[in-house]
Amino acid sequence: MGQRVPAADGAPSHSLLNETPSGRDATDARWMAVALEEASAAAALGEVPVGAVVVQAGSVVARAGNRTITDGDPTAHAEVLALRAAAATIGDWRLTGCTLYVTLEPCAMCAGAIVLARVDRVVYGAWDDKAGMAGSVGDILRHPRLNHRPQVVGGVLAAEASLALRDFFGGRREGAATALESGRADGDP
Repeated sequence: MGQRVPAADGAPSHSLLNETPSGRDATDARWMAVALEEASAAAALGEVPVGAVVVQAGSVVARAGNRTITDGDPTAHAEVLALRAAAATIGDWRLTGCTLYVTLEPCAMCAGAIVLARVDRVVYGAWDDKAGMAGSVGDILRHPRLNHRPQVVGGVLAAEASLALRDFFGGRREGAATALESGRADGDP
């Protein structure tokens, strides 16, 4: 189901991925499904459908979806919001013993927050070949010079996470094309 992304100097290619231990597959899929629910809720608000869930000792500590547009905040990515809520719930900024499940490979900002929060494990769904910092474009999460490097597993429910993103952006492109066509029909250039 998921694939462990090996730590490496520089960004590893997806061809270097290995299968995760089978004992965690069902658990990872269960929590990723919860993150997908958050992604769906974000999409319903017109946000990019990314969801995140922080789990500690088998229980959800926090969950969030993207809210950059809703909050007018460029840092309101699902991961950052979930980490903030988890820290508030736990009462400590150190989220040791926690796993972060996120539907899209974390960007540079989110990867930095994950490292600073000392999250033990990061499980993501879809790869982000344009901005992913867990192996696609770079690898902040396991950079050898940083003081914390979480275990990283990618590709859990990747098809479902990718479909949510494709549907969202496809809908936006269709809406833009329709608006453009209707503008031309009214005589606009």
